[in-house]
Amino acid sequence: MWASESVFYQIYPFGACGAPFENDHVLEHRIHKLEEFIPHLKKLKIDCIMLNPIFESRTHGYDTTDFKTLDTRLGTNKDLKEVIEKFHNNNIKIILDAVFNHVGRDFFAFKDVLEKKWDSPYKDWFYIDFNGNNHYNDGFWYQDWEGNDILVKLNLQNQEVVNYILSVVDFWQEEFKIDGLRLDVAYCLDKNFLQTLHNHVSRDFFLLGETLHGDYNQWMNETMLDSVTNYECYKGLYSSFNSANFYEILYSLNRQFGKDPWCLYTGKHLFNFVDNHDVVRVASILEDKTHLIKQDIDIINVK
Repeated sequence: MWASESVFYQIYPFGACGAPFENDHVLEHRIHKLEEFIPHLKKLKIDCIMLNPIFESRTHGYDTTDFKTLDTRLGTNKDLKEVIEKFHNNNIKIILDAVFNHVGRDFFAFKDVLEKKWDSPYKDWFYIDFNGNNHYNDGFWYQDWEGNDILVKLNLQNQEVVNYILSVVDFWQEEFKIDGLRLDVAYCLDKNFLQTLHNHVSRDFFLLGETLHGDYNQWMNETMLDSVTNYECYKGLYSSFNSANFYEILYSLNRQFGKDPWCLYTGKHLFNFVDNHDVVRVASILEDKTHLIKQDIDIINVK
């Protein structure tokens, strides 16, 4: 697949484009600022951009309220189409952050449950207990993501939910011509759902899963995801430079990709990264800044 030969760069559009953290619902066409990065990205030989959440939400983007509308703080769907076309014209692919484990409290289906309670046709889209309550005093308890109650967990074992998400993926492909997805918190996603998604998209459509630790083969295989984030090697990449001792990263890489029969991922392609939005930036964590070339520092320091 094309992704195995690509160099990715991650951009968090709300931050990079200077959008306010809270959604003020004031339409601003900020997404076009990303076009200014193209010359720098081409110098770095970047050929794919991973955009963190860009669709309508209350705050950081992971509390999605509308999967089919670009967040007002960034612009309109037309703006997004123009930006992606500009990247494609410069031979840079685009993958989007697919937040399918949870939604925000303003998501249409959850709002219907808030209004109609047990009479809502969407009550089974979530994990709800009408015998409980929560600190919002909704009159019911719901499962969230790791204690963050602004993130309402979706029931990916519900076929209606799965069908809805597949329709979202189809919409993103048809409307924006994206090249793949980064599955947020893939380690939380129902594995049957991952298989369904795999079977739904074409084989040149890249599926990347966010995983932390454990056996990556349970998510990255011929029936699910094409690759997953390689957190096992994240620390070794920078600490080997800081300590001038590369045995740590060499051990990890051999354990993963070596020729011995006990090696875990030989012949597979993990998604190795120097930093992302959940860890300290490489430009900050490397003690010797000469290990970063000048143009790396220029673009990595973009907020």
